[in-house]
Amino acid sequence: MQEEAERALTELRRRLNDAAANSRKTRRGLAKKAEMSPTTMWKALREGGPVPSDTAVAALARALDLKQAERQELLDLRRIADGKGDARPTDEQGWAVPNARREGEGAGVVCRVLGNVPFEADCYVERPELRARLETAATCGTATLSHVLTGMGGVGKTQLAAHYAGVAGRTGHVDLVLWVTAASRDAVTGAYADAAHRLLDVGREDPQTASTLFLNWLNLAPGTNDGGPRPGVRWLVVLDDVPYTGALQGLWPPHVPHGQTLVTTRFRDVSLLRSGSRLVEVDRFTPEEAVHYLTTKLAAIGREDDPAQIAHLAEDLGRLPLALSQAVPFMHSLHLDCASYRERLASEANTLARVLPTHVGLPDDQSRTVAAAWDMSIELADTQPPRGLARPLLHVLSHLEPNGIPAAVLDSPPVRAYLAGHRTDSSGTLTDAGRAGDDGDELRDIREVLCSLEQFSLIDHDPDSPHRAVRMHQLVQRAVRERLTPGEGHHVARATADALMAAWPHIERDTDLTAALRANTAVLARQTKDALYQPVAHPVLDRSGASLGTSGQAGAARDYYQHLAEQADTHLGGHHRDTLVFRQQAARWQGEAGELDEAAAALTHVLAEQRRQLDPDLPELLVTRNSLAYTKALAGDLTEAVDEFAALLVDMRRVLGSEDRDTLLLRNNLARFRGEAGDHDTSVREFNELLADQTRLLGREDPDTLMTLGNLAFQLAKLEDTAAAATAFAEQLKVRTRVLGFDHPDTLDTRNNVAYLQAWSGDVAGAAAAFSQLVEDSRRRRGEGHPATLRARGSLALMWGRAGDAVRATTALADIVQDCVRWLGSDHPDTLKTWGFLAEWQGRAGDTAGSAATYAELLALQTRVLGEQHADTGKTRKALEDLDDTAHG
Repeated sequence: MQEEAERALTELRRRLNDAAANSRKTRRGLAKKAEMSPTTMWKALREGGPVPSDTAVAALARALDLKQAERQELLDLRRIADGKGDARPTDEQGWAVPNARREGEGAGVVCRVLGNVPFEADCYVERPELRARLETAATCGTATLSHVLTGMGGVGKTQLAAHYAGVAGRTGHVDLVLWVTAASRDAVTGAYADAAHRLLDVGREDPQTASTLFLNWLNLAPGTNDGGPRPGVRWLVVLDDVPYTGALQGLWPPHVPHGQTLVTTRFRDVSLLRSGSRLVEVDRFTPEEAVHYLTTKLAAIGREDDPAQIAHLAEDLGRLPLALSQAVPFMHSLHLDCASYRERLASEANTLARVLPTHVGLPDDQSRTVAAAWDMSIELADTQPPRGLARPLLHVLSHLEPNGIPAAVLDSPPVRAYLAGHRTDSSGTLTDAGRAGDDGDELRDIREVLCSLEQFSLIDHDPDSPHRAVRMHQLVQRAVRERLTPGEGHHVARATADALMAAWPHIERDTDLTAALRANTAVLARQTKDALYQPVAHPVLDRSGASLGTSGQAGAARDYYQHLAEQADTHLGGHHRDTLVFRQQAARWQGEAGELDEAAAALTHVLAEQRRQLDPDLPELLVTRNSLAYTKALAGDLTEAVDEFAALLVDMRRVLGSEDRDTLLLRNNLARFRGEAGDHDTSVREFNELLADQTRLLGREDPDTLMTLGNLAFQLAKLEDTAAAATAFAEQLKVRTRVLGFDHPDTLDTRNNVAYLQAWSGDVAGAAAAFSQLVEDSRRRRGEGHPATLRARGSLALMWGRAGDAVRATTALADIVQDCVRWLGSDHPDTLKTWGFLAEWQGRAGDTAGSAATYAELLALQTRVLGEQHADTGKTRKALEDLDDTAHG
């Protein structure tokens, strides 16, 4: 045995040194490619050194570009040299004699391997849940399950199959492994014919006949003597990368107790499953697996990095095993740490080909770059009926939110029109794009295309989740986008924006849908450079911001529009009408977020710029004037605001007409703030007139009509016409609940108003119960820090006080003030108002000193934020003076 080991070691080194000499690589270059130090490589190659490790031999074999069979021979020599050579007797054909197995499963096993089985990847990651499913395959002598590993390109199906084949061979579960790269029928037939030649001494002249003989041979049970395999021979056939079911018709290995078949494919269809087969879905790494893999892979080349950056990089690459494996050698070759590599990866100037290795630098026996990993799947999907539509639909999908694209976007007329321009006939020729199609047929075609894309693992499609119906890996999206020319990309981006706009409901009943539409719009805007700003800003940009604001997220809407204004300034110029509109909207929502002085200053500046640059009768100027007057009203300048609303109404009727929606909204503002200024009778009359016009023009269920109805109810309550106010609020609540749902934000606002009316009517206990439920629903629907949630909590605290528990009210209000400061800021109107309630109820609870201190603190804030002359500032000053008089009385 010792002599055999020495001969094997000598032969191993001779072969490695010969291959190194023939490769014409320098020793340093070879070491770098093998990812080992020159010293380690020298020890592996020099005479008299220790037996090199399996890892070192495998790394050198890969670096020398040796074929699979040569690599296997080198590893066999290394094991013999290490004293671990096979001592199990074999027959004259090299088959293991079954009855000579040593004690202990798999000990000394010889398994014959045909085909190029990929080496196990460096830093191979065990995936316990997949391993458990694969290990359900029964062992020798029982009915064995075959497996179909399916998943998108790059998730590691081939590596899992190679690992399984290696374990099956090493542990003695099989005596023959045939690895077939099954990308085509010819490839499979050739592999079967080669196996028949080597095992059955069949000639290669007729591959089809030889292939049939091999399949028949597999079907014969062990123990037969009519040309079948030796007794005890069990086999595993791996069909790697099967394109689709029909590609291997008539070439599937038989399902027999002594054989296993393992299939890897991107094609997801039950037609792949035969009797006794089991489907195993292979997904991306989990976050923990991805971080573990990157950390281990970096450590293997002597690198450490910030764990947070490693985790971020794993997510940037979508936890795709193929991308992670290719990123590390690229980083290593350019001396990049994770943070630097992430910057390069995120840069719009870099394609995938510029941030990942080319074909010459692929690790782990890989044959495809990330950019090319899905080309074959796209080609196959595009040939499925309806022909020619898979690729253009991918163009649209690649510009949207990878974690959820609404079905309404894909079903929209703009998507159908875009696809119509790419429809081809059986010869691949474009059909008449102008031909009018039937809506039902077009929608059916889209469903079929989505089915094809899912079958080839390019997307995940869940029709039961319409708001997140399609998911697509971010790197697949990027690869698709990068194949588009600039002109194609611009066309797709505008068509996709049209689709989002078409899917956006006028009445945002379903907040989950509108949240998904906003998320998809954000991704589209981020993925395109200037398409959404050329030739003008696309309306979906403004629609998304308006949706954000009307959902109650004023601060987020402000920030969103500020970003749009910056982008429009870059792409269109600072004086362009769209840029000015975005600046106006940013200022408007700044006011809604409580920054009233800043908002008024910004709106004044925008209005001046619009007057210099634009026609004074353009709608944009009228909208800005309306926003400025509205902001002044919120700041307490009610008389000036009402005068400006009245003057603006004359211009709006002249320019837009009396029936325009914006004109009607302005009338709502005018009536509302007349009431706020104390003219309740005029306010009620104007609201009644407006309500009649809106009902006639917009309908009783339109959101603007319902808003007017609620505002009318408020004014009726101020006039102490409680019965009429209750009727108006009840109608508003009934319609909003039916149209929008019980916990829609608009319905929650109505429920808040109804509860207030209960309190005004003297039903404090009923109001407290209503506010308690409202707080719970608002927290769930809107979030803890939403202004409406904080207001509902404040109202509930006031009800406790009015019910006689002043201490409980004071304690609750103190907590709410702290939360208002944290979520809204100390200058927000709601914060100041709640601060005033706290001071009032501290006094009612008997804490005069505490009340005075709170009032003094509030007065300083109001003086700074609202000014000395503001009505609220005056009320606080008067309350503080009254407390002082009481203290000295």
